[in-house]
Amino acid sequence: MRLIRPAILLTTAFVLAACGSSATTTPTESSTGTTAAEPRPTGSITVFAASSLKGSFTTLGAQFMAANPGTSITFNFGASSTLATQITQKAPADVFASASQSTMDTVTTAGDAIGDKVFAVNTLEVATPAKPTTPVTSLADLAKPGVKVVVCQKDVPCGVAAASLFTKNKLTVTPVSEEVDVKSVLSKIVLGEADAGIVYVTDVKAAKETVVGVEIPQDQNVTTKYPIAPITSSTNTALAQAFVDYVLSADGQSVLSAAGFASP
Repeated sequence: MRLIRPAILLTTAFVLAACGSSATTTPTESSTGTTAAEPRPTGSITVFAASSLKGSFTTLGAQFMAANPGTSITFNFGASSTLATQITQKAPADVFASASQSTMDTVTTAGDAIGDKVFAVNTLEVATPAKPTTPVTSLADLAKPGVKVVVCQKDVPCGVAAASLFTKNKLTVTPVSEEVDVKSVLSKIVLGEADAGIVYVTDVKAAKETVVGVEIPQDQNVTTKYPIAPITSSTNTALAQAFVDYVLSADGQSVLSAAGFASP
């Protein structure tokens, strides 16, 4: 019995030590460097986006939904200033993508969005009809007598940018029409109701052969930054953030680049 007891004690100690070692080294997700797959977003959201984003965001939305079955995205495109007002008046929205920082600031200052990030940069271009009656070949031509020019309204981002463009180049331009958004400006040009209009380079590219673009030299041009943010009152914050992340991702940036946007 005197010989057996130490053996039992040693065996017990070995088993306990082995159990203790097993408890501290059992592989876990963190120790193996892997993480559990995050649940895919589901449900639906409404995205308020600037008119100039219609083409690229329609593509982004389709790609996002295809990659995330069970999700649905509804877009509300319009003038950024109008969308910002609607959001601050508590219109149901989950994401806001603006064509200017100032309109995004209106929403964030009201506490209706946080953590906005710039996802794209756009520049201006002169658009003329495919078959012009009054040739316009340069920015300076817009100030010539008899040239019918159409721009966005002064409180709309594309209108603010146009005014800045004219001031920068010391041009006095008297528009024949001021439209609610850049797509309305483009429509006037396509219909031949004006000789020229100030739009974004992305709009000229999207319009293809229906208009002719007149490039503005870089040192004469102005740019505008596009920020995006989830809305604080969103009823599906996970999906809203997932879409924002997708826009900022390499895949999202590829779509925007193809549409003519520059990287932030």
